[in-house]
Amino acid sequence: MTPDKIQNCDLHDGQWGTVGSVIYWNYTHDGKERVAKEIIEAIDEEKKSVTFKVIEGDLMELYKTIKLTVHVDTSGDDNLVTWTLEYEKLNEDVPDPHTLMEFCLNVTKDIEKHHVPHLHDQ
Repeated sequence: MTPDKIQNCDLHDGQWGTVGSVIYWNYTHDGKERVAKEIIEAIDEEKKSVTFKVIEGDLMELYKTIKLTVHVDTSGDDNLVTWTLEYEKLNEDVPDPHTLMEFCLNVTKDIEKHHVPHLHDQ
């Protein structure tokens, strides 16, 4: 769906879609190949949200903690995806993760193109 951004996603421990599972990612961010190890910290089926906590990888060189929450709102005519990043920088010189947020947005757009191709045929 998005091979120029995410090259690999492996289940390291646990089961797909369950809290406590650990996922290992190979991805390209800011033009560089990166890795991340995340644990699924929370899943809310009713609210359609998942929270991932990064526990290892390149992001940990910049941030003491970083969590990503993705939420899908299906209540209207269109589905709305919201990404929330919670983070603590290692020091004040570390930039805010704007390019990571842009990465999440672009992955979401690629997934939309894959699942709803007729919206992009115009």
